[in-house]
Amino acid sequence: MLMPGVKSIAQLKCIYTNARSMGGKQEELEAIVQRERYDLVAITETWWGDSHDWSAAMDGYRLFRRDRRGRRGGGVALYVRECFDCIELNDCDDDTVECLWVRMRGKANEADILLGVCYRPPNQDEEADEAFYKRLAEVSRSLALVLVGDFNFPDICWKYNTAERKQSRRFLECVEDNFLTQLVSEPTRGGASLDLLFTNREGLVGDVVVGGRLGLSDHEMVEFSILGEVRRGGSKIATMDFRRADFGLFRTLVERVPWETILKGKGVQEGWTIFKKEVLKAQEQAVPVRRKKNGRRRRPAWLNGELLLGLRKKRRVYRLWKKGQATQEEYRDLVRSCREEMRKAKAQLERNLAAVVKDNKKSFYKYINDKKRARENLHPLLDAGGNIVTEDEEKAEVLNAFFASVFSRSSGYSAP
Repeated sequence: MLMPGVKSIAQLKCIYTNARSMGGKQEELEAIVQRERYDLVAITETWWGDSHDWSAAMDGYRLFRRDRRGRRGGGVALYVRECFDCIELNDCDDDTVECLWVRMRGKANEADILLGVCYRPPNQDEEADEAFYKRLAEVSRSLALVLVGDFNFPDICWKYNTAERKQSRRFLECVEDNFLTQLVSEPTRGGASLDLLFTNREGLVGDVVVGGRLGLSDHEMVEFSILGEVRRGGSKIATMDFRRADFGLFRTLVERVPWETILKGKGVQEGWTIFKKEVLKAQEQAVPVRRKKNGRRRRPAWLNGELLLGLRKKRRVYRLWKKGQATQEEYRDLVRSCREEMRKAKAQLERNLAAVVKDNKKSFYKYINDKKRARENLHPLLDAGGNIVTEDEEKAEVLNAFFASVFSRSSGYSAP
């Protein structure tokens, strides 16, 4: 629960789950996120690869992901609502550690919030563990850290901070050395607490609730809130607000211009410049300008009320199953039914868009472009001095310097 005296107005609503493969679960995830309006969605064991770029996109969210390379399974991901100002930290290239780190920029006088998502396989060796502990010690210097994931230490008793195995005791030692607090107090898989939630600041995380599953995953989901003032990335794109335009004023201003006088004796190019200048001047007075909004979450076109009712029924039967008032098979049958209905609804939408693409290209390409948002950000670059560059502005300067050097007289090419 939240600490006394802490204001709850600046909460980020978050959910974490071990998906045990996102195959066949993407539609349900989108429906849950739409219904509950989460700001952050953390996932472990995505089992994604390069072929999942299309299916992983979610409208209104930025996707950060780290897929397992060279073998099946694993992988971590984090969806962040587009309106928040955040950046991925890509300064760790160790493929033995399955984790990603994203920094959410805080408002003025507020610390940035560092978010981590980690998956530790149950058979991970001590060398990989130590690589993760080294990284954890570095990020724990952040003033506001939130780390969530599946760490696969079933023998740890978090009530008394004790463990049976050597690797588990070493993990507890690392947690204590970095002044982290573990907040999940209920089992998340069977009778074990495998999925954990850490923070290094008291009062930063609250409202921790364990319950519900994504599809047929055998892990419980963990819902929680982050209390912190984070910066929203306001759009810098200005657009004409024609809905509030005064077209009567625009017509009057244009009619007042003595066109014959100002265009007399002018050539085509000069006349066009004058005409354009007068029209833009009238537009500036008659058509207001607004900033383009971003981060607005829209319900997926295939998600109808009937599907949302199915999800509510699934949650209700899940609670009954946990109380012994419904069988596991009844719950599993309902999960399969929900999944199949969502797949059918999504497939039907895509077939309809494809069938009318000649007459309605706008809807078709809008759907396609929404899916393209899953593309990864540009990774860090090296500047001429060999220094790592992570900021977008600095990356642009590095690329500009490179292309300027390519299109130079000494290289034999000339810039267009």
